[in-house]
Amino acid sequence: MKVGIVGAGMVGSSAGYALALMGIVSDIVLVDRNAALAVAQAEDISHAVPFMSATSVMSGDYADLAGAGVVILAAGVSQKPGETRLELLERNAAVFRDVVGEVLRVAPDAILLIASNPVDIMTQVATRLSGLPPQRVIGSGTILDTARFRSLIGRHLGISPQSVHAYVLGEHGDSEVLGWSNARAGSVSLKSFAEQIGSPLTDDVRQSIDEGVRNAAYKIINGKGATYYGIGAGLARIVKAIAQDQRDVLSVSIVTPHIVDVDDVALSVPRIVGAGGVIADLIPELDVSEYAALGRSAALLKERVESIKL
Repeated sequence: MKVGIVGAGMVGSSAGYALALMGIVSDIVLVDRNAALAVAQAEDISHAVPFMSATSVMSGDYADLAGAGVVILAAGVSQKPGETRLELLERNAAVFRDVVGEVLRVAPDAILLIASNPVDIMTQVATRLSGLPPQRVIGSGTILDTARFRSLIGRHLGISPQSVHAYVLGEHGDSEVLGWSNARAGSVSLKSFAEQIGSPLTDDVRQSIDEGVRNAAYKIINGKGATYYGIGAGLARIVKAIAQDQRDVLSVSIVTPHIVDVDDVALSVPRIVGAGGVIADLIPELDVSEYAALGRSAALLKERVESIKL
């Protein structure tokens, strides 16, 4: 499979790097309005390939995306001093208007994988602009938040994150919902597992994990200005599920017809992802407080996206 990446900044290039090392796709094409940046990133990534895989990595323009099975959209503009969130959203929507049109002109059968933030809103924007079925316009959503959640739980329990089955739902942002009530370690509820090994999930432990998930991005940004390795790996994981038709359950964002009394909103719940994109939604069983929080998150996202002029 050929994968295109529009936006060769740190997120786009990190996704390309992860894909190249994993060796799960045949070709990667980086496109950026700064052609010199795309050339440099592709060249740098290609020098890592001989150690790990045989993936072809190149830079190009939109025409070179022809035949791509997945195109990652990591393009966007940065917030200006004094600019409101809505103004930034509208400028990014304008960027997407051009990008989505150019991508679909040459790769009409591609699945669009949205990485630009705020990712849920940009996923909804891309779905509207493209006219594609929601199943083929996938936002990275809470895939990284879910990884952080599992990692912190695993660290507390002394087990691998891969043995933790837990999801972060709703917005990729401050209103996200950590699904504690249905989280499991192996086949056992977290509460039972923690008690069996003598590492109980006290209120203080849960609060520490919650804050660790919610504040991870802010902590990283304060230290180095941006986050990119984690989301780059998350994007590569989604591509792997599509390229290999793995039908994995991943917490990704697509426009959802109805959830918690909110219609037509993009947000994350566990979904089955395979060759055609999202195959099915899996709405988890939540406790009363989590269900209410998911409703608030959905309503907030709906309010924000309706304020954007397309």
